[in-house]
Amino acid sequence: MLGVIRRRVASGGSPASILGHSLQTMRPAMSVSRVSSIAGKETLLHSRGLGHIRNFSHLIFPGCSKGCQPLRDVISSTQKATNMYLWSHPFSSEGGDLVDAVVPFMGESITDGTLAKFLKGPGDRVELDEPIAQIETDKVTIDVASPEAGVIKELVAKEGETVEPGTKIAVISKSGEGVAHVAPSEKIPEKAAPKPPSAEKAKEDKPQPKVETVSEKPKAPSPPPPKRTATEPQLPPKERERRVPMTRLRKRVATRLKDSQNTFAMLTTFNEVDMTNLMKLRSEYKDAFLEKHGVKLGLMSGFVKAAVSGLQNQPIINAVIDGDDIIYRDYIDISIAVGTSKGLVVPVIRNADKMNFADIEKEINTLAKKANDGSISIDEMAGGSFTISNGGVYGSLLSTPIINPPQSAILGMHSIVQRPMVVGGNVVPRPMMYIALTYDHRLIDGREAVFFLRRIKDVVEEPRRLLLDI
Repeated sequence: MLGVIRRRVASGGSPASILGHSLQTMRPAMSVSRVSSIAGKETLLHSRGLGHIRNFSHLIFPGCSKGCQPLRDVISSTQKATNMYLWSHPFSSEGGDLVDAVVPFMGESITDGTLAKFLKGPGDRVELDEPIAQIETDKVTIDVASPEAGVIKELVAKEGETVEPGTKIAVISKSGEGVAHVAPSEKIPEKAAPKPPSAEKAKEDKPQPKVETVSEKPKAPSPPPPKRTATEPQLPPKERERRVPMTRLRKRVATRLKDSQNTFAMLTTFNEVDMTNLMKLRSEYKDAFLEKHGVKLGLMSGFVKAAVSGLQNQPIINAVIDGDDIIYRDYIDISIAVGTSKGLVVPVIRNADKMNFADIEKEINTLAKKANDGSISIDEMAGGSFTISNGGVYGSLLSTPIINPPQSAILGMHSIVQRPMVVGGNVVPRPMMYIALTYDHRLIDGREAVFFLRRIKDVVEEPRRLLLDI
């Protein structure tokens, strides 16, 4: 190509036009679509092929702007496409042995996270897609998987740092050559080397300088410490306290709960439910239910079905205020509050109005398992039009739950306690549960709230109402 350009310049052609014409003929071979479609050739073309072209044009025409402009456009567009592709994939070095482990895409609404901890250290062997680190976000904890099988050569990032998607956190050697394994148990604390006995003996034989003693005058006794008044608190010493930074999930929960308290005009109404019939239904059919559906029949599915019936009877409970408007939702997505060791998460049961008891129980078990092991995704917690919180599993007798924004109400379940109740003129023991409904009084009046809670009570106490739709 150099020879062709020189001959054409010698014959009177313009260097800029000749190079521009030559690059136009080359451009289809370097199209963005072709570069982004072949992952293996993408890095090669980006790092080597285009680099030679850029240097070539700069050396021939260092002051050229007109003729080099189309080339810059090609390089610029190709770089964007290449970076977008490589952003979510590991980058291999030219030797092909080292691979970078980067932070994956974490969701549309999540821009960064905190590197909570490394699950693997330098020298540890990892398999393909094996988690090597955990990223803590405002909503969930995300694992960083190993892009290749190999040995971790070094950790680039540090625990506690804020990282973004695409940030390199570790380097992995596929062959494991030149990587020394250092396990934590192999670290031996350094001890002072024992001194040779001859040196100690020489130190003892060396005459010590004499120290003259000077008689000191007796010091005046220090004044007694001031006495504390009865109203002054006695604070514990600082060495008995520990300061631990809040996790991102805990900070997010704290912010949302306080925003909810500051935004909504929250009011709570209560009722009590006789659990006799629902518990009897579960006791009679639990074995047949487990055999057919492969999941246990619990009480939560009954309350979800009751909540669906209540939301259908009182649509305002399923609505929400947006500025000066009221948004009525024509779907019912029930959020289930799940307490984990890392904080409170609220997975969502989609289209609960179209599910039967077995579908609800299966979905609850799946979401609860993901929430506890930290594998739940952002999409599985997004949305929701109504929340159910079961504090009874921890022994709570009564509470006033806080609304989960942007919803307008939340149902609180509590522990089942045997209490004396009057049934048919006789005092008999009954398994009773207090239920609470906290609602946004700006949107929902007390009448609708009480009717909704009454519907929950009627359906739970007599589940056959669901079959007859009464």
